[in-house]
Amino acid sequence: MNEHPSLFRQLKQIYRRRRLTRAGVVESLNCSMQAVGEGSGAWMTRVDVLDNTSVVYSFGAGTDISFDLELHHLTGAEVHIFDPTPRSVEWMRQQHLPDGVKFHEIGIADHDGTISFHAPKRSSSSHFSPVVRYRDQQQAETVEAPVARLSTLADELKHEHVDLIKLDIEGGEYDVIADLVNNDYDIGQILIEFHHAYATIPLARTAEAVSTLRTAGYECFHISPRTYELSFTRADHSY
Repeated sequence: MNEHPSLFRQLKQIYRRRRLTRAGVVESLNCSMQAVGEGSGAWMTRVDVLDNTSVVYSFGAGTDISFDLELHHLTGAEVHIFDPTPRSVEWMRQQHLPDGVKFHEIGIADHDGTISFHAPKRSSSSHFSPVVRYRDQQQAETVEAPVARLSTLADELKHEHVDLIKLDIEGGEYDVIADLVNNDYDIGQILIEFHHAYATIPLARTAEAVSTLRTAGYECFHISPRTYELSFTRADHSY
């Protein structure tokens, strides 16, 4: 009996991978990589090109920062974690971060200001979203929280370069990707969880975003078994 859920999960993943392939979303680059983080918080990352001079921006903490802590431990990189949503902020304030890992109570967007974040259906979830996820969610509770563009954050933190950014921002990634590409930020790696699983976000938006990244010089080097987490690298980035 225990095998059936696993088989069903595998079939779903095969189906989702085929949908991505038909939409033109495929791995297009072979390179060295390794999983960083624990369980569902792990990301395939080019660790070999990062060191203690690298700067990492990780957007969307939720209640899992295993990726951020392990990446800092492996490379010595300066890691900045960003999340303005209330349950994440409350959880992060209880964490004891090592030197070299900092938390900021602000999110990323394609503008400076605030965003209305929609509360998740489950009170135990920390996944507040800047988009309406469910077709029946129009009247869901919202909270206002601060956001800023990448350039604003980098200026305030006095960083002239960012070597890796992780975007797990619950549907807000599409506007952010457009802003990053339009302003030609030189980022070595971009790790993104796409949210076309939401009823309000079609797969075509993810396909368009991946095409936009490819045009800007980013190649996809890994798609997770779940098919929502994609890792990209830019060959011409100077680490």
